[in-house]
Amino acid sequence: MRFPLWRGAVALALLGLSASALAGTRIEVAGGRSDSDGYWTNTAWLEATFSERVIGHSRFTWAPDASLGFINGRHVARYGATVADDVWLLAGGVRFHYGESSDWYHHLFWTAQIAIQAGRTMALSSGGEFVNSVGWQGHHWSFQIRHISNAGIKDPNRGETMALVGVAFDP
Repeated sequence: MRFPLWRGAVALALLGLSASALAGTRIEVAGGRSDSDGYWTNTAWLEATFSERVIGHSRFTWAPDASLGFINGRHVARYGATVADDVWLLAGGVRFHYGESSDWYHHLFWTAQIAIQAGRTMALSSGGEFVNSVGWQGHHWSFQIRHISNAGIKDPNRGETMALVGVAFDP
């Protein structure tokens, strides 16, 4: 009888830690289309952006950012099976803003991340990739252009460039 009580106490403590860790977190669910070498496919992303922090005494802020993404494989006869894999990416990095939260331009952002992936294509050919995004985030919406590439570390290196529209909420 001691173990169920112990497990319940641990579960409750972990739930409390999770709730405090999510305080100030923005969750975005985004989808769109991705282009590589003129061929388009669907993509979907789940992203968490944590509380902003000021960089020194500047007007720049940064926030930790984590993403889980999916890029649907393509069936292009010209390339055979080299672009057919579905790709899952897990990325982590930083989202930057400029200005006070009341400034209109504070909604603009740049995100820089490093990603690991499952699946290989001609566009995403290595186990690690760099993810860069620029966009706008409103209270419940986001629009962004995202580029993923391995920066020429391994060939081929066509990369993926996508347009995303997201719905955001604060848990």
